[in-house]
Amino acid sequence: MAKSPLDTTPLSALDNVRVVLVNSAHPGNIGGAARALKNMGLSQLYLVAPREFPAANAVWRAAGAAELLDSAVVVDTLEEAVADCGLVVATSARERRIPWPLLTPRQCGERAVAEASSHPVALVFGREDRGLTNEELQACNFHVHIPANPEYSSLNLATAVQVLAYEVRMAALEAEKGEPLSFADWDRPPAKASDMELYFEHLQQSLGELGFIDPDNPRQTMTRLRRLFSRVRPDDMELGILRGMLTSIQNYIHRTGGKGRPD
Repeated sequence: MAKSPLDTTPLSALDNVRVVLVNSAHPGNIGGAARALKNMGLSQLYLVAPREFPAANAVWRAAGAAELLDSAVVVDTLEEAVADCGLVVATSARERRIPWPLLTPRQCGERAVAEASSHPVALVFGREDRGLTNEELQACNFHVHIPANPEYSSLNLATAVQVLAYEVRMAALEAEKGEPLSFADWDRPPAKASDMELYFEHLQQSLGELGFIDPDNPRQTMTRLRRLFSRVRPDDMELGILRGMLTSIQNYIHRTGGKGRPD
């Protein structure tokens, strides 16, 4: 579903932006989200373990956007939905114990358009009643918070999708007027989400073998390391180097019979 590298105009890049709804409870919200996407010229809808889909209520709420429901990609996990993405942004309605790199909705739209010309971008929305879990949020590069009225800040899921889809479209329209938006000229593409997850597994295993963390109770160490790498966003070659370093460390431990750092 990724857009061809030859299609690099800002508006064509919208086809490389996917909206991911995680474990949606109400099919009407799925239909409302599909309508919001079509309003703003987006077309990719991913559904992670929806509680009820397909559903007549989803089709009714989608109105003239029912074809987006027909083409929606249904998967079991968030990891599957974003595996090939170079940028993953999660919506979050509350502050976290360990803060994550945060974007405003406008910054989210600008960054999504700037990066979608070269790799898939995912905007992730959580459950209606409790949003995304900490583990799901930590699988994303950035968080975005919609600054609603603090006295009544609960947004309907489809409404939240509409807000970010609007910002993505506005960023694309602005970029069409002049030079395409660009956050960095780089020689390699960013590491895919699926490759980052494999790296974090490898890193935790290696740190456990070194004795740097307790594998059964890593506390906040891995969360903070995830945040560090989300902020840095290594490219695919850099990630390969990091994986190679971990492999060399493990090989040394196994050759020497070492069991962690000295007391």
